[in-house]
Amino acid sequence: QVQLVASGGGSVQAGGSLRLSCAASGYSYRSLCMGWFRQAPGKAREGVATIDSDGATRYEDSVKGRFTISQDNAKNTLYLQMNSLKSEDTAMYYCALGGSWSCRFFDGYGMEYWGKGILVTISS
Repeated sequence: QVQLVASGGGSVQAGGSLRLSCAASGYSYRSLCMGWFRQAPGKAREGVATIDSDGATRYEDSVKGRFTISQDNAKNTLYLQMNSLKSEDTAMYYCALGGSWSCRFFDGYGMEYWGKGILVTISS
């Protein structure tokens, strides 16, 4: 049974930093795609960042240069380092996992497993 357990959300002031973690277990993909997605109130879900087994990354334009996605294969953990946070980054954040082909898409299509959302609130 695949489990994704996300942690690290919270409230910070604009300009601050947070690091999200997502511990994955129970999967058997040889090559996979993992990513972070977010959904702000009243808005559609959007991709934030994805990373595949080769370490190739992709970022949503508004977070480029501020967010860094990484993975620790030994710990089966996905991270999202978020710096220079802005009020518009306020959202529920979700980690997800799928086969490597899922990284072709940036809207979550193909992601088979999702963690519970964690709230990130940025105050101005």
